[in-house]
Amino acid sequence: MACMKLGSKSEVFHLDGRTWLCSTGLQTDVVIQVEETTFHLHKFPLLSRSGFLENLLAEYDNDRVLQLDDIPGGARAFLLVAKFCYGVRIEVTASNVVSLRCAAEYLRMSEDYGEGNLVSQTENFLDEIFASWNGSIKALESCEEVLSAAEECSIVSRCIASLAMKACADPVLFGWPMSGGSEGTVFWNGIRTTAKPPSVNEDWWFDDVSFLKFRFYKRFIEEVESRGMKPEKVTGSIMHYTKRNLPLLGSNRQSCSENGTFTDTYSTLASSPVHEDQRTLLEEIVEILPSEKSVTPTKFLLRLLRTSMVLHTNPACQENLERKIGAQLDQAALEDLLLPNMGYSAETLYDVDRVQRILDHFMLADHDTSDLSNYIVEESQLLGGSHPLTPVTMVANLIDCYLAEVASDVNLKVSKFQELGAIIPEYARPLDDGIYRAIDIYLKAHPWMTDSEREQLCRLMNCQKLSLEACTHAAQNERLPLRVIVQVLFFEQLRLRTSVAGWIFVSDNINDVNPSGNLGLARANVVGVNEMRERVYELEKECLNMKQDLEKIVKTKGGWNIFCKRFGFRSKTRTSPCDKGGAALIHGETRG
Repeated sequence: MACMKLGSKSEVFHLDGRTWLCSTGLQTDVVIQVEETTFHLHKFPLLSRSGFLENLLAEYDNDRVLQLDDIPGGARAFLLVAKFCYGVRIEVTASNVVSLRCAAEYLRMSEDYGEGNLVSQTENFLDEIFASWNGSIKALESCEEVLSAAEECSIVSRCIASLAMKACADPVLFGWPMSGGSEGTVFWNGIRTTAKPPSVNEDWWFDDVSFLKFRFYKRFIEEVESRGMKPEKVTGSIMHYTKRNLPLLGSNRQSCSENGTFTDTYSTLASSPVHEDQRTLLEEIVEILPSEKSVTPTKFLLRLLRTSMVLHTNPACQENLERKIGAQLDQAALEDLLLPNMGYSAETLYDVDRVQRILDHFMLADHDTSDLSNYIVEESQLLGGSHPLTPVTMVANLIDCYLAEVASDVNLKVSKFQELGAIIPEYARPLDDGIYRAIDIYLKAHPWMTDSEREQLCRLMNCQKLSLEACTHAAQNERLPLRVIVQVLFFEQLRLRTSVAGWIFVSDNINDVNPSGNLGLARANVVGVNEMRERVYELEKECLNMKQDLEKIVKTKGGWNIFCKRFGFRSKTRTSPCDKGGAALIHGETRG
């Protein structure tokens, strides 16, 4: 690191306890005290260089001690000033130049009191320091000791501007090796060498600035943003800074105990004196996060939110994080969304209310839903085909998985479960298998629910949008209300009827366009028709099994007549809705 040497005389100062003595052969005639250190010096070398000391010594009484407790840098800086005034050799570095510059300003050591005085010398060296990245970092860190004076001398702002300029510029412009000449040849400070230049990543400066005090780091971020740095790089730096300076962020691992409460592995740390500093730092970090959507990873935002819950940050901080997460909820993962309930009077294991607020923010965001609201689910999609993976669809899947995860909590009220599930619009779920699974888990964990409550809960799903596998499961699910089971069977029957009619229509068209003279094509048609008929018979069997399952359920409810009267079916015969619908149609239209 660069240094500047001033003066040429040999050392004449020596320390005796807390007193600096000057052994020049002449008796000292002034005593100056800085903090707890005393200096026995001579008037002339001091007043010839300092306007402040000239005025002070003009009325000096030899019997008293001058107090200079306000001088920036304290006794260490004043010792260097005194040596400079005596012409003794001193070494100025990036670590002490700031305090020396501020002390020179305080003592008014300008060119009016001698050519090449300390103000101009330190200013020239600062210009040299600002040309170096490491020197600028070191100088900025040393500003903390003399912050007020460094601000008045504009040293802090110049340090930050120097660092920001280098972070935003090409590294080769400020001292990195530059390639040139023949292949494999580079220049380092003008010297030709065959060594390979080190590769420089875009985040090369992240680590260095992460050691800065937040007051400096915040101004650095504001400066690079004003110079047009991409928000992604700004976020990358903030994430690096946060991970280094917020230990709780990397320690938020909770485990669930047997009684359904969370055990914080860092609860002791959170209640320590560091707690207050960490909370303040987190609140300040959240304020400088870029406002652009999807620039800050959702996973990182959720980790910040979890930590803010532990540290009990102010409501504005948590609201800010919830809003940012909500705007890009489609990028969240389930494991990160499982936020523990940390309230003192918490009843549920997970903070469902907070997730509901986040979901509300997502739904209020400016999403283009004009086409989605008219979205119709096709048969191929219900049978496992693809569907448009829009943000609202991804959030619907995420929330359905979240509901399935929290449904086993016996303290989760059915009203809260319904509120969260109902926020998702129906068009956002191409299939309702996810919400059905969550409902089934909730019913299993809450067997004491009334029939009315179970029916109300099941209104969250659309039986028409269940896959074949889900329908099969639902038809045999004793936890579902009987009305829901009937709806499942009815809509599955309609689906079966539609499929059979479509296959028969295709079969008739194939026979019409196939002349009897083309034997190979005829055989192919026969094979195709046989395959379709086999599929029809499989569907017949499936429908029959569903009918039998329904009859078993009805028997447990008090008989078929009660079932028919309850749901409006005629009870003159024992023919079921499945017999009248799909099975009768199949036998009537597939024979011959």
